[in-house]
Amino acid sequence: METPHTPYGQDPGYGQDPQQLYGPDPAHPYPAYGTYVDSPPPAPPQPRVDARKIWSGGLMTAIVAALTAVAGVLLVRGVLGVAVFAPERDGAMGDASTGLLAGGAAVAALAATLLLHLLCLGTPQPGRFFSWLVALATLVMVLLPFTTSVPLVTKVGTAGVYLAVGLTIGMLLTPVARGAVRSR
Repeated sequence: METPHTPYGQDPGYGQDPQQLYGPDPAHPYPAYGTYVDSPPPAPPQPRVDARKIWSGGLMTAIVAALTAVAGVLLVRGVLGVAVFAPERDGAMGDASTGLLAGGAAVAALAATLLLHLLCLGTPQPGRFFSWLVALATLVMVLLPFTTSVPLVTKVGTAGVYLAVGLTIGMLLTPVARGAVRSR
């Protein structure tokens, strides 16, 4: 009767050296088509950031944000008759403060573009972080007029213009991040 270690009367390993039973065949250590067991896994592909797309989108966003600020002043001052950013005697367009507001909106959009570019280079989900940062910065700007002593209607009108500019920047630049970051 045979022992369970030698089925059908053969040596363990069916004619192979018992030392080589559990190791690879010395003549062919690993299949040519696969990855070696001891090699590290391949690195994941690094995303590639297209700076040209980010900055061209940022420049267009700056123009739209400046025009949004001007349109907001026209709506609040001209249509609603609320004196924001300039005294009432300056008319629907206001004075130089309207130009400063439009310029400030453009600068804010370019600063947001720089922030977006840096986030795309170094964070795992740049769009999510960017959305949060723009939302919080917009909230700060919307609440800022309520810290002053001007009439409530002026506070609401100013906050409305700031909200429109912040939404414009956030809504235009967030998809720019998706279009500018690609896997290699």
